[in-house]
Amino acid sequence: QVRLVESGGGLVHPGGSLRLSCTASGFASDNYHIGWSRQAPGKEREGIGCISMSDGSTYLGDSRFTISRDAGKSMVYLQMNSLKPEDTAVYYCGAVRVSYDACVAPGVFGYEYDYWGQGTQVTVSS
Repeated sequence: QVRLVESGGGLVHPGGSLRLSCTASGFASDNYHIGWSRQAPGKEREGIGCISMSDGSTYLGDSRFTISRDAGKSMVYLQMNSLKPEDTAVYYCGAVRVSYDACVAPGVFGYEYDYWGQGTQVTVSS
């Protein structure tokens, strides 16, 4: 059974940094992608980026953020720098089984992920 657990959310001042973690379990191999998305109050969920667990290639739409993995621990990290109040949202990690390396962020061109964690709240405020 696939399970995703996010952690690392919290309150941070504008301009600060935060690192979110996503722990994945239930996958028999590295043939899956992990993606991050977020949802702010009153807004639709938006994709942030993704990483291939097999080769570590990433896609990110915001240069302030980076995604990395520790494949041996099935963990993925979302490093967020220069945070702004508009980054306030619940952040989710998702997973999708694949047979190719290049990942697609959740929601991009309607691309769907099969599994999601419960989310972690990030609040950027002074």
